[in-house]
Parts: sequence; structure tokens; C-alpha cells
Amino acid sequence: MTGSGEHAGRARGRLARLLVDASTRALATADGRVAGVYLRSGTPGLLRLAVLVGLPGPLFRPWWRLHVDRPFPVADAYRLGVQVLLPNATHMVRRYPQFAAGLPFQFGSVYVPVPGASSPFGVLTVLWPADTDSADELPDADRLVQLAEDLGAGLRGLAGEDESAVVWDGEPLCVRPPAARSIPWPVGRFTWDPVTSAVTADGRLHDLLGVLPGEFTGRGEALAEALAPADAHQIMEALADTAAGRPPPLPLHVRAGDGTPRLLELWPPAGPADALLVRGLVLDPGPAASADAAADPLPHGVFCLDRLGVIVYANTAAARLLGQERTRLLGRLFGDALPWLSRPPYEDHLRGALLSPEPVHFHVRRPPGDDSEGDWLAVSLHAGPDTLTCTVVPASRMDTPMATHLDLRPAEPAPGDVPDGPSLAPLYRPIALAIALTDAVTARQVSEVVMRELLPAFGGRRLAIYLLQERHLYLAWETGFPHGFLAPFEGVGLDARLPGVETLTTGRPIFFESMQQLNAAYPGIPLDATEGARAFLPLISSGRPVGSCILGFERPRGFSTEERTVLTALAGLIAHAMEKAQRYDSEAALARGLQQALLPRRLSAHPQVETAGRYLPGTQGMDVGGDWYDVVEAGDGLALVIGDVQGHGVQAAATMGQLRSAVRAFALGDRPPDEVMSGTNHLLIDLDPGQFASCCYLRLDPATGLARVARAGHPPPLLRSPDGRTRVLDLPGGVVLGVDPRAQYPVAELNLEPGAILALYTDGLVERPGTDIDAGIGALRVALARAGAAAGRRGGRSLSGVADRLTATARHATDRPDDVALLLATRRTTPGGPR
Repeated sequence: MTGSGEHAGRARGRLARLLVDASTRALATADGRVAGVYLRSGTPGLLRLAVLVGLPGPLFRPWWRLHVDRPFPVADAYRLGVQVLLPNATHMVRRYPQFAAGLPFQFGSVYVPVPGASSPFGVLTVLWPADTDSADELPDADRLVQLAEDLGAGLRGLAGEDESAVVWDGEPLCVRPPAARSIPWPVGRFTWDPVTSAVTADGRLHDLLGVLPGEFTGRGEALAEALAPADAHQIMEALADTAAGRPPPLPLHVRAGDGTPRLLELWPPAGPADALLVRGLVLDPGPAASADAAADPLPHGVFCLDRLGVIVYANTAAARLLGQERTRLLGRLFGDALPWLSRPPYEDHLRGALLSPEPVHFHVRRPPGDDSEGDWLAVSLHAGPDTLTCTVVPASRMDTPMATHLDLRPAEPAPGDVPDGPSLAPLYRPIALAIALTDAVTARQVSEVVMRELLPAFGGRRLAIYLLQERHLYLAWETGFPHGFLAPFEGVGLDARLPGVETLTTGRPIFFESMQQLNAAYPGIPLDATEGARAFLPLISSGRPVGSCILGFERPRGFSTEERTVLTALAGLIAHAMEKAQRYDSEAALARGLQQALLPRRLSAHPQVETAGRYLPGTQGMDVGGDWYDVVEAGDGLALVIGDVQGHGVQAAATMGQLRSAVRAFALGDRPPDEVMSGTNHLLIDLDPGQFASCCYLRLDPATGLARVARAGHPPPLLRSPDGRTRVLDLPGGVVLGVDPRAQYPVAELNLEPGAILALYTDGLVERPGTDIDAGIGALRVALARAGAAAGRRGGRSLSGVADRLTATARHATDRPDDVALLLATRRTTPGGPR
């Protein structure tokens, strides 16, 4: 290692000690279960979890990195430089619904910025179990602030003059919290190679031996002397016998270097892959040694994890039920030893048990093994300050005292049946709902997402969403209720004594496990069914009331603590999405009104020319845009124009109006097409709206049919000849408007014969996701040929009908991503009035 490398290593070691010391002190100050520090990273705007005390790091990988602009409490504490205190899950849901959806568990938390000279170094955080509405025994905020300031001072001293050097770009350092009492069954694993006498051990072994890391040389003799110096020879013999396939029948009773009792268990090589390696465990029996002995003969399985997820104890029944040798469980990380229990939704159960005050119960199917096709197991998790105790029994053993006490339910409901008990899905469904809601921009789309994602997850059959307007609730969406049942509740005021109103005015969810409970709580209220259960959820976003959500279930059912927490978190997500949708609806209505006012009410007419125009708004995102068409008198002829402003919304519609006015002004002055394009280009650049536009301008002489055309980045026109041949007019053009002030727009000429149909259109009519635009133009060419032939069979008098046929597919599409504009023109063989 180079000198600079050694210096960097020492600096990182000092940084780690500062962070660990601050976290463990904060843990004790707040009487918490989890603490940690987020630090700035080398990536601007990104915070990384540097130290995590009291939780398995891999289990919380999604929260290792946080952007400072995310709506999370860590980000707010860092960005705003203020302490964020969330006493319980209710406060978290109301203020940070997205964060609550990812961790929908019963815990309180506090986030304190770690001050630097100019900006915070990071955030110190502590978590503790808390009931939903509990606000008692809050942490000593002043003491936590002082700890954060002390940490900041230490980091400034470590950084010297360059505070930007204090960053964290690796994985978090996961630390076991100081034990409140002696932890039963802590384990240190090691392997011993009899050929080299080398010992490979994890860091926990040093703690169990009672020696400092630097005092342990990593050889078998040193291990024997550290365990029991007086019996080193006996231990070395036991290691050699185990390597030869003769392990001690019982754990050896030895002592650590400081004299405290230890147990030494040895196992011979498991197979050829292990070569001659001996596997060993050093255990601290602690005061629970008698409990260890008592738990071994129990018929149900018991195993324990420490706060870092290491399996520190497993009785014989647990090893058998989990399908593992006991030696393969002890001392290993939970996820490594039992990978089939380390995926959703089981990771959520484990997170919930580590963070929440209540036990967690669930069912899981063990993977098929040599002796089983995969049995269903009932698992219960009970968290303590230092360990997580897990019990496991066969799910079919419903008559055992433990199963009865835990009220475990059958794992596999009948096909098509609605489970009466808590569902596993809600514990991992919130993230799916949050992702789906990001694409929903209208109130209808939000409601559809809730119906699609939320109801199936909980086995619900009925949904109603009410939105608040001027202190009254109005129905925005409903499904599953009897026809007309909800009509009497439309527009109820906030003084009405109804659960859908009171959940919003109080800000608390209301759960009824049966319709009888609902009727007893609200006598005389109309009921839509005699059987079932109901959940009334307040929709509150950032402290502002948005509305209410009602979930209906066909059968009576209970609502577990996990479900109530998840539903409350989901209500916050729905409220946030609905509030965004309401803003969208207001802006969309304004944009639609603006656009309708700017589009032409009628097109300029000429006795020898018939025109027809169509406009269709998009149905995704902000469903109005900058597409437009126009027909303007130009000298003794007509100017036909079509254009498309980039983007959607009010800004695009306003820019479209300005361009349309400019083009009309140039056309009325009968300016040549290239000058019209150049003048409009300069106008858009001078306006500087941050947008560009495509355009096609055609000056037509109705008497001769001569047309002169200029294009600015717009799709090429189509021309259907009177004989039915239809082609794409590959005319020269220039770049889009608003980009290059020196752009040139060449002019091309074409002849529009009597009876021919000219089609100008925007890309919304021909573009399809995942397909080339040329294919769309080709399809439109074929459609124009057929529509023109149909019009010819009717005497050639329905250009409007041709326009309708060309836009029929787009008109009936429910997911039109862009708006559509179409302008058709044809010359008559004899002069006539407009049609």
C-alpha cells in the first residue's frame, strides 16, 4: 500500500469512527432501535447512507441513495437545514406519502442536519417503534441537535480547509447496536485450514474472543490461546480430529481471553468443495444458556437474528422445518442462509418486524427439497431491542397451541375466493401503486390506477373517490356500488355526520370489520349491503384536504396493523396524485379554451376551391397542443397553412396563436411562401418562448391550379390525382421555425388539377409509438386513395366526408398521445359555393 493509500485509509477510518460514535450516541439519546448518518457523495445532489446501526444493510438497499430533491424527510432536512420530526406513521403519511409507501410500518423518526461551514455535511437520523397515533416519549430534540453539531465539528476538523473532501461513495457501514443486555447466542464463525493452520474469521469473532483485532494473528494456535490458553493443546487436538472426520460430540466449554465463558462447536468438511477446511462457531451462552437448552426439544422451530440479520440461534426443529443443517444456519446472514425468504413480500415482513412494535405473522412455502415437495410454514417474527425471535410451525398444524395463539390462517384460499384474513400483497403493493400513479395525470386516470392496483391487492370489490370543492364532497369515481346508491351523497357538506366526511375532517381513517359495526356507529345510515366490511380513508396532501376514499369488501374481515398502515400510506399517495390531477384539469381547461378561441371558426372560401379541416386534441398528458390549420385570402388566391408547435399546454397554445396571427398577416399581404416562412421564423426567435414549430405554407391560384409551397420541418403533403393515383410530395424544405435565424426555405411548385385532393396534416395523424413515421405516412396515403374513391362514388361532393374517414381511427382512439390537425383542399371543375 502506498503512503497516500495508507493516509486515505486512516482518514476513512477516522471518518467511520466519528459517524459510528454519533449514531450510537443518538440511538441511546432517543431510545431508538435504528440510527444512521447520510453524507454528501461525490455526485452532486446525491446523499448516501454512510452508517447504519441496528438494521441489516442489504434489506434496506433501496434507501442507500437519496436525491436531495426527493420528497423524503432526509432530503428536506438536508436541503432546508431544519430538523424533521415524525412522531408516528400518521404524521409520516400526511407529510411524506411517497416515503411512507416504501416503508409502511409503525415507527417514528427524526432527521437532524449535520452542519458544515456553508452547507450541511449530511443528516443524522434515528428511528423507533411507535403506535399509529402515539406522540409520547419523543426524543430529546435539543440533545440530538447537539450531537449533530458535535459531529459537524468533528467532520470539519477531519476535513481541514476542504469540506468538500468529506463525502461517502461506498456502501453503508452496518454496525450492531450496543446491547441493552447480554444478547443470547451471539455467534462468530470461522474456518480452519489444517494444512496452513490459517484461520479465516469474520469480525464478530474478535468480540467473542475478548481480544482486539490487532492481537489476533489469524492462526490456529492464536485462536486456541485466545479461547483458553491453558487448554490450547486440547483445542488444537479437537481441530485436528474434526479435520479427520471425528468432531467433538458436544460443544467444548472454554473461556475467552478475558475469562468469560464460551462454547466452541466444530464441524468436519462438508464435501470435496470444502477441501479439508474445518468449520467452527464460537458462542457466548450468556444468561440465556438455560433458555437455549430449553428451546432445543420444542416441537416448533425457534431461531433468532441479531439486529444485523445474522442467525445467532436455531433449535433442531427450526433447522428441520427450514430444510437446512443447523451448521449451515448459525452465524450466517439471514438472506444468505435462507434466500427463498429474502424476496418480496417476505423482505417487507422482516422490515416491518424490525421497525414496528407489533409482531408480524405470515405464511411461506418452502422450496421443494429431497424430502419434500415444498411445505407451507407459518412464521412469526417478534422483535426486541437486540434480537429478532422467529418461530416457525407447519401451516397445516392449526390445532397446536402456538398456531391457535397466533391466529394463523390457511395459506391457500380456494380458487376465486376472497380471503377473509389479511393479505400478503399490501405489504409490497404500495411501491407498485406509487409507480403507476406517476403516469396518471387526470382524476380519471388516478381513479383507474387505484381501481386496478389497490382493489385487487386487498381483495376489495367496491371503490368510491370523493373530491372536496368549496367545502362539499363530489363523487369523482365509483365502481361496484349498486346503481344510484351514491347519488344522495353527492355534494354533501363537511358538517354531515357520515364516515366519508368525518374521515376527512378528523384526518383519521375509519375501519368497519362488518356492516353491523358501521350501522352501530352511524345509526340510520343507508347501507349498500347487509354483509361486508368498509374502509374510509382521508385524502390529505401536504396537510391540505383533498377528499375521501371508500373501499368496500364483500365479506366481513379484519384489518391488521400492517394493512391499516399501508392503506393510510396509500391514501396519502392517492391524495397527492389527485391534487396534481386537479391542477392539471384546471390548466387543461384553460388551454382548451385558449386553443378553441385561436383556431379558425370558419375557413376563407373561394368559388373554385373546397376545403375541410379537422382538429383532435390528444388524450394523454396535457391533452391540448400547438397544432393548427388555416385558410386565408392571399391576393386573388388562397393560402393554406398547417403547423405544429412543440409541446402541449397553455404555452404551446399561446405560441400557436401568435404564429397563426403572424402567418395570416403575411398571407393577407400576399407575400411569397419563402418570405412568409422566413418572417415567421424571425418572429418566433424574437419571442423566445423556448419552443420551435413546424409549418407548411401553400399559395394556391384557384384559376390555374398552380401552387407554390414552402416547408419548415413539416411532414410532406399528399396528393390524390383525379385518376386515383396517390403519392407523397417529396418537396424541398428548411429547418423548423425558431431555431436558425439564417434558415432558408426553398419554394417548390405543383399543379392541383380539378378533382384532385391535397392533404396537409400534422405528425399526430401518422406517428405511432414504436413504428417509423414513413410507415404512418404510407398508411395515410392508402387511406386517402380509398376515401377519395368512396367520395367519387358519391359524386365527388363530400370532402368533409373524406376528412372524417381519414381521422376516424384517431378520433376513436382512447390513448391518442398527440393532437391531430388535417387540412384538405380540392379544385372544382365548375365554380360553385363553399361546401
